[in-house]
Amino acid sequence: MALRRVLGVGGALGRRSCCSQHPLPPDFVEALRAVVGGPNVSTAMAVREQHGHDESMHACAPPDAVVWPQAVGQVQDLAALCHRCRVPMVPFGTGTGLEGGVNAVQGGVCFDLSRMDAITELSLEDFSVAVEPGVTRKALNSHLRGTGLWFPVDPGADASLCGMAATGASGTNAVRYGTMRPNILNLRVVLPDGRLLHTAGPGRQPRKRAAGYDLTSLFVGSEGTLGFLTQATLRLHPLPEATAATIATFPSVRAAVDCTVQVLQAAVPVGRIEEIVRLNGGSGLAWAEEPEERGRLWDMRHSAWYAALALRPGCQGYSTDVCVPISRLPDVVVETKRDLQDSSLTGPMVGHVGDGNFHCILVFNRQDPAEAQRIHAFTQRLGRRALAAGGTCTGEHGVGLGKRALLLEELGQEGLDTLRCIKAALDPHNLMNPGKVL
Repeated sequence: MALRRVLGVGGALGRRSCCSQHPLPPDFVEALRAVVGGPNVSTAMAVREQHGHDESMHACAPPDAVVWPQAVGQVQDLAALCHRCRVPMVPFGTGTGLEGGVNAVQGGVCFDLSRMDAITELSLEDFSVAVEPGVTRKALNSHLRGTGLWFPVDPGADASLCGMAATGASGTNAVRYGTMRPNILNLRVVLPDGRLLHTAGPGRQPRKRAAGYDLTSLFVGSEGTLGFLTQATLRLHPLPEATAATIATFPSVRAAVDCTVQVLQAAVPVGRIEEIVRLNGGSGLAWAEEPEERGRLWDMRHSAWYAALALRPGCQGYSTDVCVPISRLPDVVVETKRDLQDSSLTGPMVGHVGDGNFHCILVFNRQDPAEAQRIHAFTQRLGRRALAAGGTCTGEHGVGLGKRALLLEELGQEGLDTLRCIKAALDPHNLMNPGKVL
């Protein structure tokens, strides 16, 4: 065995601290190369820095090495090697996360899974498909073109679908189609020690099941702290026969949110929406039915991040989210807008408020520590405001690095202790994405 020849049976490096400045020993790097080949391992600083951050405001924390496995067996061998040598492991998809989920705060090895990009087991009759972690949302829907089916969960970014599963992503279609959690039928997971787990059983994709604990849901939203998601079997949906998009303007934030809530509560057909919009002071609706027109309207929503950055050229953006019961949404949104103004922060709000989830895109000067501190204080207040309203500190971005204290407040000590017991059972040496969530 190549690994045994390089390291010796039972070889170990010992637990590495997050402050370690020492590179991985050459024999360990050679062992990585023995698994995936020399071109698929890098210790170059530029590559490590590229993999040491996502799109959040958290400082870059580069891994000590980056590897590109090509197959699930290689992920297993790499995980077994890192587990034996007590080296931290960080999964990496496309790097579009927003809470520092890929930052290697304790160094170690980053597993870039983007080259595992197979789309398999497509069943038009069963409305399902299996994808590896290198497959993005747009790539899958392009592959499905002409089948009459699509995968509707759309977080905005063209994220990896397994990454979306790892963070419990949601998006603009969640009111109609749900989040990632109900749209995943099975997961193929490489556990921290290299063992392979199929969360619903090998090759199984039932539409519902009541057999034992729900292991699939356990790994959805685990943010890479329990294992590597190397394949996701997804639920597909029929393309609607007709789709129309519309925009309207309102005199206030409360009026816009009230209108959204009333549309959901009334469950009225689309033809009667103008009735509710007018009651809330909204303008006449501008409809778009052709795909090109709809695309232009949605491009405005998907470009909200870049539009916010343009408000302060040269500054950095940070997006944070919360989710509250719909009945509390108008009050929470209005209070948040007032908090932004009182804090002298630039922070446009966007959201898919039909499920109570909204985002603040905070634009700030990284060179101004006082402003960064105001943003940190604001995000903590926002999370606690959502919790006080019976909601959650994050609807889709995840906990990552920045919301661990809020998670304790949300679940309570017993809830957090239960999560820690699960983590300890699957990853007793705390090697999988350490420093995140818990």
